[in-house]
Amino acid sequence: MLWLVFTTGACNLRCDYCGGSFPEKVVPYTVKYDPLKLKKVVEADRDATVIFYGGEPLINPRFVEWVMDNVRARRYGVQTNGTLHRLLPDAYWKRMNVALLSIDGREEVTDKHRGRGVYRKVTEAARHVRSLGVETIARMAVTADTDIYEDVTHLLSLGLFDKVHWQLDVVWSPRWDFEGWAERSYLPGIRRLVDLFLRELERGRVLRMIPILGVISAHYFGGYPGSPCGAGYRSFAISTDGRVLACPIAVYERWAELGTVEGGFRPMGAYLAKECAACPYRRYCGGRCLYSMIERDWGEEGFKAVDRVTRAYLDAVLSAIPRVDELVREGVVRLEDLRYDPTQDSTEVIP
Repeated sequence: MLWLVFTTGACNLRCDYCGGSFPEKVVPYTVKYDPLKLKKVVEADRDATVIFYGGEPLINPRFVEWVMDNVRARRYGVQTNGTLHRLLPDAYWKRMNVALLSIDGREEVTDKHRGRGVYRKVTEAARHVRSLGVETIARMAVTADTDIYEDVTHLLSLGLFDKVHWQLDVVWSPRWDFEGWAERSYLPGIRRLVDLFLRELERGRVLRMIPILGVISAHYFGGYPGSPCGAGYRSFAISTDGRVLACPIAVYERWAELGTVEGGFRPMGAYLAKECAACPYRRYCGGRCLYSMIERDWGEEGFKAVDRVTRAYLDAVLSAIPRVDELVREGVVRLEDLRYDPTQDSTEVIP
């Protein structure tokens, strides 16, 4: 299982697509429950991955240290904005398996949405933690300013990130011309990235662009019964007030509350919206995002618009399968090299 452990609801940045800190009364800025209860819950899972979450989790490095010293897990990691990495001592970074660092691509795109100088700080953090043996994942938020091909290939070219992952800005922000932008920019860029993935695969190299690799993995290894991130069935978030949530962004919503670390909880299982049950893309998409399936912040038409773009993106990725089949048969790449489990990294796969 994946355990997303909040260390705080506070954040030191105010990125324009999320707004920064949660209200303290909703996600307290310090841990309010008995952490020994967390130990009991996580250690009951023999295949636990613990990813520290926030807010900005490194605002509370002492709790990160306590968990790593006292709670046994197979993997540890952190989702961080990358600006406070020096607050966690190197001895703890060396025990981390993965760091997801928020960076949106080129410097001008990143700094426009996250703040001046953030790009430089994140690349410094990536260089430092990678030198300590930590796997690094670039975690992109994709907006109308994004050129998906240019921004993804820029991050790959830096040599600082082992994987690149992106999510579309289609939940928190007011509705924008998403479909028009997708037709003009995003989907053509996705097709170019798929071509790049195949060119590298022909050389025996798997480019770890998670929204491409995760779909190809689903094709060969059984797919996703619900949201690929595992929300509510393979992934659980533990807020600083001790609530166990199906989804870490659903801190206000009652449907997401599964119980508490102190009183126990019950998984909700793999959820699919009614529109998704008979969808031919179901095994690849799993309904995309649990939160957006239920909340539909852009309304029904907005939900359908995101779905149309998602289907077109999936068609672009799946068009690579015949060539991938050939390369596997020819022994250029092993099928096992294409396996990807997003719950090991706390990624979502479907943008």
